[in-house]
Amino acid sequence: MSVSHKDPSDHGDRRTVAVVVAIQAAISLGYFAAMAHVVIHLRVDLGLAAGLIGLVLALRNLVQHTLSLPVGALVDVLGPVRIGMVACLLRAAGFALLGTVSSLPWLVVAAVLLGTGGALFHPAAQSLLAGLAERRRARGYAAYAMTLQVAAVLGPVLGLALLSVGYWLVALTAAALWAGAAFLFSLVRHVPRVRVGSGVVSGVRTVLRDRVFLWFAAVSTPAVLLTDQSSVVVPLGGVDAGPVTVFSCVLAMVSAAVQPWYAVPGRADRPRVLRVGLLLAAGGHLLLAAGAGGGLTGLVVVAVLHGLADGLLQPAVFQTIARLAPPARFGTYLGVQTFLSGLFAFAGGIAVGWSFDRGPSGATAALVVLALTGCAAAACTRSLPGQGADARGVWQAVKSDSGSSGSQEHQQPAESR
Repeated sequence: MSVSHKDPSDHGDRRTVAVVVAIQAAISLGYFAAMAHVVIHLRVDLGLAAGLIGLVLALRNLVQHTLSLPVGALVDVLGPVRIGMVACLLRAAGFALLGTVSSLPWLVVAAVLLGTGGALFHPAAQSLLAGLAERRRARGYAAYAMTLQVAAVLGPVLGLALLSVGYWLVALTAAALWAGAAFLFSLVRHVPRVRVGSGVVSGVRTVLRDRVFLWFAAVSTPAVLLTDQSSVVVPLGGVDAGPVTVFSCVLAMVSAAVQPWYAVPGRADRPRVLRVGLLLAAGGHLLLAAGAGGGLTGLVVVAVLHGLADGLLQPAVFQTIARLAPPARFGTYLGVQTFLSGLFAFAGGIAVGWSFDRGPSGATAALVVLALTGCAAAACTRSLPGQGADARGVWQAVKSDSGSSGSQEHQQPAESR
C-alpha cells in the first residue's frame, strides 16, 4: 500500500473519515448486539455445556488473532476496500449461522467465519485512516474509536430489545448491519494505491528487520490483555448482571469521552500516553484485587480507570504504528502488532480463567499478576523513541544498522510522509 499525502484533497479525506465512521457504527452495533447475548443463547437456547461455549468463543479469538499476521500484509497488497468488503460479508455469514444453526460443527464454522472476518476488517479500516493526512488521521481515528465505544453502550440494548422475539432476530440483524457495511466500503473514493512489487512475504520480512518497531510491539503487547480482561474478571468475581452492565457502560462512556482530547495530531503517539494507559489499567486490576468489586462505588471507580486506559491505549497504539510504519506497510505493521498482542491475550485469558477456578486466592493472584504486567510494560515504554528529530534519528540509525532499507520505501521516517 503506497500512501501519498500530497495529492488527496481535504474533501477526499473528510469523505473517507465519514465513510469509515459510518462503517464502524454499523458493524459495532451489530457486533455488540449479538455478542452481548450470545452466551445466553448458547447456554439456554441450545443447551451447550460451559466448556463447549468457551471453546466456540475462544476459537473465534484464536482464528482472528492468528490470521492477523498474514492478513495485515495482504491488505497492503490487495487494498483496504476489497479486503474490507470481504471481511464484512464473512462476518455477516458468521452471524447469520450463529443465529440459525444448533449443531456444534456449524457453530464452529460460524466461529471461524467471525474470526476470519475480524482479522480482515480491522487492518482494512485502519489502513484507510492511516492513509490520510496527519491532522485528519488523528481526528478520524478519534471519531472511529469514539463510535466504537458508543456502540458498546447501545448495541447490547438493541440486542436485548430484539431478544424478546428470539436470538435468531438479533443475529440476523447483526448480519444485515455487516452486509450494509460491505456496501459502505464501496463508497470510499480516496484509496491509497499499492506499490508495484510489494508482496506479503516481503512485507513481513521488512517488519521483522525493524528493531525499533518490534520493541514497540513487544512493549504494547500486554495492552489488549489488560483492557479485555476487565470485562471478564468482573463477572467472574461474582458480580451480578446489573452492576456488570453499569460497569460496562461507564467504561465505554469514559473511553469515548477521552477520544476527542487525543484527536490533536502528535498527541496520542507520545510514549508517555502508552505508559499512563498501561498504569491506569494496572491500577484497575489492583483495585479489584483489593476487593473494590464488592460494591457499586468501587466498580464505578475501576470502570473509570479502565475506561481511561482504553481511551488512551487505543489511539496510542494506532498513532504510533502510523508514525513508525513505512508508507506502504501500515497493514503489515499493524498485523504483526495485533498478532503478538492477540496471542498474548489468548494465553493470558486462559491463565486468568484457570486461576479464578482455583478460588479467591487464585483470583487475587491473577489480578495482581495482571497489575504487575501492566507496570512492567509501562516501565519499558521509557526506552521507546519519542517524536520529532529524536524519533527520526533513531529510525534512520536502526535502518542503517540493520541494512533493511534497500528500497526507497524504507528510507524515510513516517513523520515525513
